Amino acid sequence: MKTAKRMGKKRKTEKKEDKGKKREEKRPFRAMIVGDGVISEDRRAKDLHGKSSFGEIVGSKVHYSFVEAAYLAEKGKIAIYDGKKKIGFDAFVNRAKKLEPNFWTRFSVFRDIRDRGYIIKTALKFGADFSVYGRGDKPGKEHAKWILFPVYSPSGLTWYDFAAKTRVAHSTRKKLLIGIVDEGGSVTYYEINWIKP
Repeated sequence: MKTAKRMGKKRKTEKKEDKGKKREEKRPFRAMIVGDGVISEDRRAKDLHGKSSFGEIVGSKVHYSFVEAAYLAEKGKIAIYDGKKKIGFDAFVNRAKKLEPNFWTRFSVFRDIRDRGYIIKTALKFGADFSVYGRGDKPGKEHAKWILFPVYSPSGLTWYDFAAKTRVAHSTRKKLLIGIVDEGGSVTYYEINWIKP
């Protein structure tokens, strides 16, 4: 009988531990602003990277671009801190806008692509804003299918800029996507391909 009671107590303890873990998983994890990015050392940051390819692992930390951090903050996945002070989504976006004048346009495109189920990463090494992977593709295992340039609709795009972006896509052997963001934040995509006459 004593053994049975002990086993019962153990099961209750295990249930409490499981509930505690589930609560922790739902709470946003801590991330810190460092320079022009956001960093987290939380175990859940690494788990999220493994599942959804958010951020880049450097040593024991996960590094996020401002657009990635804003997306995760908006979705309630991370809590962003500036030193010891927690800052809200709007304050973080305002800070990011000061550092990146076209932040809101880039963020609108990033959010839209992620919400559609694609992986999107920064693509500075290609000379583009973003690279986009097919659904189910993992960066590092598969190549990106598109390079993506966000454009704010009222600002437009010159023929010179358009030609330069087309050349970048052609030289990297990727399809070119132009994401046009209107004043309301809606995004329309145009895929551009080279055609030999």
